[in-house]
Amino acid sequence: MTASGRQDGFPAGGTEVSPEQRIPEWGDDRVAAPAFDADLPGIDPAELPDGDLIREMQSLHRTRLDTLRHATDSALANHLRRTAELETEYLARHPGREVDPSRLRDL
Repeated sequence: MTASGRQDGFPAGGTEVSPEQRIPEWGDDRVAAPAFDADLPGIDPAELPDGDLIREMQSLHRTRLDTLRHATDSALANHLRRTAELETEYLARHPGREVDPSRLRDL
């Protein structure tokens, strides 16, 4: 057992980096992601009404695992970028959102 069998240059096992770390705009530039230009897909989240913002987030969360497991690096990068944009807008609109006490680890 001398090689991990991986072709992408990352070690096998628990020492791999997360998808966010593989994308330069998220910090680490181990894998070159395509540069995005001004023609980014999707409507600016600030322009979406609340209902549409929620619908867009639901769609992204529904497709998350499939995108993570099977999409190209550029598709995953776009998915991560769009999710971050939409969630950031949601949090900006709802800074005092109700937190369900049953979801807390510490009471």
